[in-house]
Amino acid sequence: MKGANDLFSINLQSREPIYEQVYNNVIKLISLGVLEPDHQLPPVRQMAAQLGVNPNTVSKAYKNLEQDGIIYSVVGRGSFVMPQLTMANSKKLEAINKAVDSIRNAMNIGVKKQEILQLVDDIYGKGVVSK
Repeated sequence: MKGANDLFSINLQSREPIYEQVYNNVIKLISLGVLEPDHQLPPVRQMAAQLGVNPNTVSKAYKNLEQDGIIYSVVGRGSFVMPQLTMANSKKLEAINKAVDSIRNAMNIGVKKQEILQLVDDIYGKGVVSK
């Protein structure tokens, strides 16, 4: 059986920064129930070695996860998944991250802010998207 450490991966071909990939990977593993409340994350250096990246990159991802209330750190012991983080909360975070990615992609191909806002209004107002 694979451990949580084996499930972390990055795509070096992606335009998404590596620290964001690590961040999103942790959220995905939480939402899938692989990482449960109070589960210890791999140490920064171990994760960096496994992924073949600089430890500062993993550290930045962990700091962002901590700032967003997804993990907490204990000096001398490591980083852990927040105990009150529920699967529903992690699913919500994962959905938000997917929406952010989609909006960035849309911006990169020239979709205007007003078009995106109109889509959001349509979805929340009518539950459907008018094309």
